[in-house]
Amino acid sequence: MSTSRRMILVTGATGTVGREVVSQLLAAGQPVRALTRHPDRGRLDPRVDVVRGDLERPETLAEAVKGVDRVFSLAVGPRLGEQEAGLAEAARGAGVRHIVKLSVLGAGENTRRGVVSWHSAGERAIRRSGVPWTFVQPGTFMSNAQFWADSIRREGRVYSNFGDGRTAPIHPRDIAAAAVLALTTPGHEGKAWPLTGPEALSTGEQVRLLAAALGRPIEFVPISDEVARAGMEQAGMPAYLIEALLPFAAVVRSGKAADVLPTVEQLTGRPALRFAEWARENAGAFR
Repeated sequence: MSTSRRMILVTGATGTVGREVVSQLLAAGQPVRALTRHPDRGRLDPRVDVVRGDLERPETLAEAVKGVDRVFSLAVGPRLGEQEAGLAEAARGAGVRHIVKLSVLGAGENTRRGVVSWHSAGERAIRRSGVPWTFVQPGTFMSNAQFWADSIRREGRVYSNFGDGRTAPIHPRDIAAAAVLALTTPGHEGKAWPLTGPEALSTGEQVRLLAAALGRPIEFVPISDEVARAGMEQAGMPAYLIEALLPFAAVVRSGKAADVLPTVEQLTGRPALRFAEWARENAGAFR
């Protein structure tokens, strides 16, 4: 049984997961509004009501949530907690009935580790608002492999400081499917859904699957954390993001990031998508 067809606001609508959420909501016949700082650059479906707004500027959010019934909240960066506090407050004032937050695996636990701590702050802010919530908590995205595109095109190599450690990467389409389920059907309020893909894979194994999709060899080159840091700095990555991401490599190498969870199949009734499928769909990005 679906909820009524009232407007759903999607923040982060032009990103990897946000675009999938918008697409799946439209396919389900739901009216969608997208919040973006640059409406002219969004290239969103013409059926989407695109509004200008910025999570860093809470005064822009009241108009965005006007007439909205449900919100998909996607925020990034170390100020994420403040951003989502402003959005949740505006949502509460507008009578929004449900916020579905894109969080991260491990959020809500007592940790000060990088990105997890950012999302924990966001979860606390939404809880405090009093608006009913659902937290979608994925682990590593399959689409993170796109960071390898330049070195694959230039050298036929992938450099990583994850060693032989495994993660269980999840397809962005599966993340969006969980979010859309929470946004469009009742009974999910007050629940946090930890999500992973269907298999634990090392970086080397992901590289081999990507090579198979491309039809040519790719070499996996293990590197140290120090070399990884230098590469991030050379690529112009902000210091706060480097400090947030680097500690995760040690977690992966320790084997603590390899758990495979059945949540996607339990929620959607179908198996979670495999990395080989993502690689075939996105092979063009690496050529």
